[in-house]
Amino acid sequence: MEFKSCTAFILAREPEWPMSRQWDDNQPIYWQLRERTVAAILDGTLPEGEPLPSVRQVAVDFQINPLTVSKAYQSLVDDELVEKRRGVGMFVIEGARDQLLASERDRFLNEDWPKVAARIEQLGLSVEELLKILDQSSDQSNDADPELKANGSH
Repeated sequence: MEFKSCTAFILAREPEWPMSRQWDDNQPIYWQLRERTVAAILDGTLPEGEPLPSVRQVAVDFQINPLTVSKAYQSLVDDELVEKRRGVGMFVIEGARDQLLASERDRFLNEDWPKVAARIEQLGLSVEELLKILDQSSDQSNDADPELKANGSH
């Protein structure tokens, strides 16, 4: 996928913010920017070894303070997902995606899933109903994506 601006990957990857520069008032902007970047690493839009957009460019594209962008990027450096290369920029480190997958799966299973499971039980949904909905959702996704349909994958 090719992007017109260096931050388009961040904008394009978030379904709740398609091509939008809107921010959730309930969460710090630096954290939201960090999470968008993490999501881009997870889905492969921002591959390992690739540079992140410059702080200055992100600040311009999102119309936010460069210090906010720096704070988001620094949190990625602190988590050893991104490395600074003096005079060159910041790059996604090798192994960042695997590290993120492990931590995000752990967070989902330990924090999100218990709430989802409790809600499923509260609503009296059966495993069969959920699997049927999942299968229907998967079929619709395949119908919408000709490449998946051609490959015969779900």
